Amino acid sequence: MGFFDRLKSGLQKTHDKLVHEIKRIVSRSPKLTATSLEELEAALIAADFGLSMTGEIIVAVRKAYESQGGAGLDVIEIATQEVTRSLASTASALHKEASGLTVVSVVGVNGTGKTTTAAKLAHLVQLRGETAMLAACDTFRAAAIEQLKLWGQRLRVPVIAGTYGADPSAVAHDAMTAAGSRQMNYLFVDTAGRLHTKHNLMQELQKLHRVLGKKLPRAPHETLLVLDATTGMNALNQAREFNKAVPLSGLVITKLDGTSKGGMVVAIHRELRLPIKFIGVGEQPEDLQPFEPRDFAAALFSDRELNPV
Repeated sequence: MGFFDRLKSGLQKTHDKLVHEIKRIVSRSPKLTATSLEELEAALIAADFGLSMTGEIIVAVRKAYESQGGAGLDVIEIATQEVTRSLASTASALHKEASGLTVVSVVGVNGTGKTTTAAKLAHLVQLRGETAMLAACDTFRAAAIEQLKLWGQRLRVPVIAGTYGADPSAVAHDAMTAAGSRQMNYLFVDTAGRLHTKHNLMQELQKLHRVLGKKLPRAPHETLLVLDATTGMNALNQAREFNKAVPLSGLVITKLDGTSKGGMVVAIHRELRLPIKFIGVGEQPEDLQPFEPRDFAAALFSDRELNPV
């Protein structure tokens, strides 16, 4: 099964609920009434598309109806086009330094899947022929170090770790030294989960980033915030606060296979204008892949197969 098929399968909950509602609304009458527009708006908001994106889709549907009438009106196609257009600017590859080590810090609140995401990212760069190392800088959560080591063994990625209770910044420093000496292309830093409302924990993350920057100028070169799609629009507050503490370069959205609110991907991008770099739709390493706006929109709305460009 290719990733587009896994993406469609992962977004099935969002797709089924959303498309069912849209079809119910538009099939009831050939006329597009104020009531049907309100219902369409409610369906989009329920899928967590946010007010801005929802408003644009409604405007586009109204314009299409005014110009061509209800006979040829394809609301699903219009919504797909609007979402694709909105997300088009978000396609952004993982940064790579022109020479030497590229350091990627993986941050987020507890339970979003940071550790597995860090390991899967290392696996992805290895698949394209580059070398990667993992730094186990979550020295607080029970079994976090063991979890990362297990992923490292499974995916054949070397892991640098300290002991529980060790200073995360010291572990990061050691990992950078090891990655540099082995001439690695990438170092993925698995940080401890922290609530975005805890000022002292955010300061600790800032300290870790300062240590990285002193060891290697401009490091971390990427700071990726991992968001759990099942939290819906609550993830927006997390993203705002993390972005204030440590400027983010991109987002990774996980657990899209467990939610009916897949529209949150669109809403968060529109609010923060941060690129969505990767999305996850399952537990396997290959279930985390670079974000492709056109594929995402097609999987979200369309019952048809994706046509080649």
